[in-house]
Amino acid sequence: MSLIVQKFGGTSVADAERVMNVARIVTDTYAKGNDVVVVVSAQGDFTDVLVDKQMEINPKASKREQDMLLAAGEQISIALLAMAIEKLGYHATSLLGWQAGFNTSSAHTAARIKSVDPSRIQEAIDRRNIVVVAGFQGVNKRGDITTLGRGGSDTSAVAIAAAMHADLCQIYTDVEGVFTADPRKVENAKKLDEISYDEMLELATLGAQVLNNRSVEMAKKYNIELEVLSSLTQAPGTIVKEKTKMEKMLISGVAKDTEVARISVKGVPNTPGIAFKMFSRLAKKGINVDIILQSIGQHDKKDISFTVAKSHGQAAVDALEDYVISHGASEILLDEDVAKISIVGAGMESHAGVAAKMFEALYEAQINIRMISTSEIKISVLINADDADAAVRAIHRKFFD
Repeated sequence: MSLIVQKFGGTSVADAERVMNVARIVTDTYAKGNDVVVVVSAQGDFTDVLVDKQMEINPKASKREQDMLLAAGEQISIALLAMAIEKLGYHATSLLGWQAGFNTSSAHTAARIKSVDPSRIQEAIDRRNIVVVAGFQGVNKRGDITTLGRGGSDTSAVAIAAAMHADLCQIYTDVEGVFTADPRKVENAKKLDEISYDEMLELATLGAQVLNNRSVEMAKKYNIELEVLSSLTQAPGTIVKEKTKMEKMLISGVAKDTEVARISVKGVPNTPGIAFKMFSRLAKKGINVDIILQSIGQHDKKDISFTVAKSHGQAAVDALEDYVISHGASEILLDEDVAKISIVGAGMESHAGVAAKMFEALYEAQINIRMISTSEIKISVLINADDADAAVRAIHRKFFD
């Protein structure tokens, strides 16, 4: 007998027909002799509906009350799925995050899981129940409901799998696995049979929306084997694990991130400590910096450009503006009309010319590169946002056709 954790996203439970479809998948898994824990997101775009309701009442509502509101979406989903499982003749128990033992930090709307006590889940399993858990939520040390941020249900599922030493964690989505590019945008995108944690983590961080990057980090830490597959078809999915085939693919995928902004600080004095003090200010505000480019500089001046999440763009400018101008910089500019395109692959470590091939693809498509960042298994470029989809297609053709 195996313990399998299955997670279903909002599209998988968007309406009554899909809820019943999920119930059949879950009960089929259970009928094969497995113990099953199911983690569910809010239905469809229901979380966005709740956010809209909040904006109608109070756009500046406290984050604590936002969590109280947002947690309602998963409560509806788990109750409906438990009812569907009962309709098929099986016993089910639905649990909210706090009932399932999720203890989190107190950072409302962006809480981190501190521990999971799965004893209540295990009790239900021992009674031969299928357990349906609300993803995305938990409770802090004060007993207040918290939420984990976007994609938090993936993290919830992996956390349960880790706490209960599950044999497999399946992440059901609206695509059939991990592809070399977004199959909705790139016609000949290829599904991968398997991918390493490191490659998947890079893709998730760089804009691929199949898995939440926090869930991949946790899976790697606790060596939880993941399978990404579709709830709408019976096709085999993609396995995410530590070691993959000995002969690595040159690259595993192309990712696009349009939620980025570029900040340029012009005419910075070429003296020690300026960069340290700039980026320390951003760190104190909780603003992560990605690609950084510093010019050689002339006349004891230099330009420093870097990227941040678009949602943090104006906050980054506000944090730096007074400081850099008072220390002699000429201006600070914010550009939100950019996109980050990345290729990821463990095969880069042992193959020369990967960067040249990527840049050749962009040249042939007449797409200009504005910034470049590299690591052992990743190359990212910053380009104009309007060129993003064309860039992904051009790079994908160059490596996969």
